[in-house]
Amino acid sequence: MLKMLFDPRFFGPRFVVRLGKSIEKSGLLRAAVAGLVAISSVVSANAQAAPTAESTAPAAQSFALTDLNELTVTDGKAEIVEYQGRKAVCLTTQSSEEVFAFLKGAEIQDGTIEADIAIKITMPPGVRMPGFVGIAFRARTDSSHYEMFYLRPRNSGSEDQAMRNHSVQYVAAPGFDWYKLRREWPWIYESYADLHPEQWTKVKIDVHGRTAKLFVNGSENPSLVVNGLRGEDLQGSIALWGYSGEEAYFSNLKIIPAKEEAVTNGGEASGTWDVQFASDYGSFKGSMNLHREGNAVSGTWSGAFGQDLPINGTWRNGLVELSFGGTWPGDKPVPMTAALAGWIDGDSAKGRMKVEGRADGQWSAQRKK
Repeated sequence: MLKMLFDPRFFGPRFVVRLGKSIEKSGLLRAAVAGLVAISSVVSANAQAAPTAESTAPAAQSFALTDLNELTVTDGKAEIVEYQGRKAVCLTTQSSEEVFAFLKGAEIQDGTIEADIAIKITMPPGVRMPGFVGIAFRARTDSSHYEMFYLRPRNSGSEDQAMRNHSVQYVAAPGFDWYKLRREWPWIYESYADLHPEQWTKVKIDVHGRTAKLFVNGSENPSLVVNGLRGEDLQGSIALWGYSGEEAYFSNLKIIPAKEEAVTNGGEASGTWDVQFASDYGSFKGSMNLHREGNAVSGTWSGAFGQDLPINGTWRNGLVELSFGGTWPGDKPVPMTAALAGWIDGDSAKGRMKVEGRADGQWSAQRKK
């Protein structure tokens, strides 16, 4: 920098001569050098103290799943076995319907879980539906709360299209098992994927905020996308999961944490909300005036489908499930029932909405100030 100050190419010879005389008279040179030394010391100290981007990035965790010391098993048995040419963990259970094997020291809020999964169904054909194998995330280690994607490879080859659509599924405990989600929101929490029993399937679960995606066999496109995860916790453990009457195999699991999205639970439902419903039939607008007492929500809907229609529903830590009756518009208006489910985050909300037998899609809302 000092060399630059005295270089005529930058400021011209007359300027340099005048600057040199001024510096000689005022002692500015000594002050400038001292200042530069001080700045250099501060910069150096900050460079040592400030962590690099690499050091602040969450560390990935790899689990070969060839050592039972990596796992805590509940309600079943885990063994290290040789399966389809590799060592793997095998989960079985006879004492209950399902078995969990929690990975020690592994938690996730946002990030990616990758693993290889296989299943051998030992239950005789026709005794029950084809087998289940999956990975739970954001789980409590007593298995009371968790979210999970699971695979049903034998369904994938069914001649019944409905069964084929049950190849990959999402559930959340407590309160949102397959039966409730399928009956209340058909085809939203399950889908088809090309799977094969007794073969390794590469699985990737991508979780960010309130959205999770399931990818299989290296596809760039997800087989199942869940917007508005139903789990009660935003962070938790990871577990391998199997079911009775089968052998569930796992290997090469990797956890890659990501920067956590700024979502929090506990969003307040009370207030007046401007709502937009983007359905497969068309767009509709309305306004909800909601009141919450504990876990109970009441209020009114006005707009498309009618005015001052009574709303009833529930609230759980920011997750709302609401319904109201009204009239479907048209030349011959007919009675209808609408249902909404979704999360409240601050003064915004969004989720899934349907009008029974008429329309289905996503809703979003903004709280009026």
